[in-house]
Amino acid sequence: MQEEPNFERRQEDFLSSVALSRCSGKRVEIAFDEPELSSNGGALALGEVAKKSGLLRRLAHEISDDRDPSRIRHQTVDLLMQRVTQIALGYEDANDCDELRHDVAIRAAVGKLNEGDFLASQPTMTRLENRVGLRDLIRLFYAMIDDFLDSYDKTPQALVLDLDPTAHVLYGQQELGLFNAHYGGYCIMPFHLYEGTSGKLIATVLRPGTVPKQPEIIALLKRVVRRIRSRFPGTRLIFRADSHHCRPEVLEWLEAANVNYVLGLATNAVVRREVQPLVEHVRSLERNGMKSVRRFHSFDYSARSWHRRRRVIARVEATFTGTDSRFIVTDLRHASAKYLYEVAYCGRARAELMIKEHKLFLHSDRTSCRTAFANQFRLMMHSAAYVLLHRLRETALAGTAFANATFQTIRLRLLKIATRVQTAKTFTRFHFPANLSSEVKKVYFRIAFFGAVSAVT
Repeated sequence: MQEEPNFERRQEDFLSSVALSRCSGKRVEIAFDEPELSSNGGALALGEVAKKSGLLRRLAHEISDDRDPSRIRHQTVDLLMQRVTQIALGYEDANDCDELRHDVAIRAAVGKLNEGDFLASQPTMTRLENRVGLRDLIRLFYAMIDDFLDSYDKTPQALVLDLDPTAHVLYGQQELGLFNAHYGGYCIMPFHLYEGTSGKLIATVLRPGTVPKQPEIIALLKRVVRRIRSRFPGTRLIFRADSHHCRPEVLEWLEAANVNYVLGLATNAVVRREVQPLVEHVRSLERNGMKSVRRFHSFDYSARSWHRRRRVIARVEATFTGTDSRFIVTDLRHASAKYLYEVAYCGRARAELMIKEHKLFLHSDRTSCRTAFANQFRLMMHSAAYVLLHRLRETALAGTAFANATFQTIRLRLLKIATRVQTAKTFTRFHFPANLSSEVKKVYFRIAFFGAVSAVT
């Protein structure tokens, strides 16, 4: 009987080198002999942004830690840095920690380069997610707002508050999950609140998978507005959202709090009757040869549930497919109807792009923990990754080819870079590819010499 070949010996031979198919008449071989490599060289840039901004240290300070100090291997700030860096690099699951805890670039970003000083595993990261309580989350919520306010060197003249919920489809028994017929399944719908002109994230709050109700809209705005006013009392605030947020109680609260608003208004028979002459006019223009006709109309209107009349803007458009009428309500009296609709209101479309980067590019809809508290904490970690990438883009990437790049492009072109690591007694050197574009090299030069959180012209 022929003896079976020794599997362990064959495996050792394979791990030393292996030959592949020939290419251009040459042998192609793989050798497993590099001691330390990483495909996440851009983690170094993220580490610099995080250290200079102080965001993660601020968040870690707000998380209570009842662990035995003598047995702590991973400080909370290190856990946050590891998790947020992995999210920014495209590793959204805590399970990825088991593989990436040895990645030398991520270790350098966290600040752990000593021999044998590896990062946290998945069980450690999961324990962090599940030990964060309600009081911790409230403190983290305000810490995120304070970081947003600290991002301004001087008092802004105005801030635009763009609020919108987005659906996270669920595949388990998560708390707050409800059936939503519009999305055809169980989901939660977290609030996303951004500053509309800059794209800066203000807050993300977990909520059930239903249309927003007046109390929760007001509760969020009340806390955010109070925090902003405590720092910038003279700043003008403008609330912008779709018709789901145009509730009588919300309008009254905004007016009492001296917050301007531009909100979508659901159509009804009364407002349609008001613009019927304009509809007939644009129809006649379209029939007479104009390809597309758009007109605006401003009028005062009071719904039955309103206590006063308010300014309503109508946009009526006619094309070869028919006519379409849209309405918004606002307390801004001196701007033109065209400006208020096309610029002030339609500008909230930027918030959809911000949610796209937060949800699709950073995978913030991976809220698969069972409890709402753990999922809220996960959402905040993805939000912290958003803040770091946005800060990198608006500072070190300003004036480069990546100034307006999506997070996905930034990740693929700047962060996912292969590096070879050279370790000596007094230094650790990361060798990047020599053929990197000059734009990429310029970004790393700026980060190293000017600081990633200082705007560079």
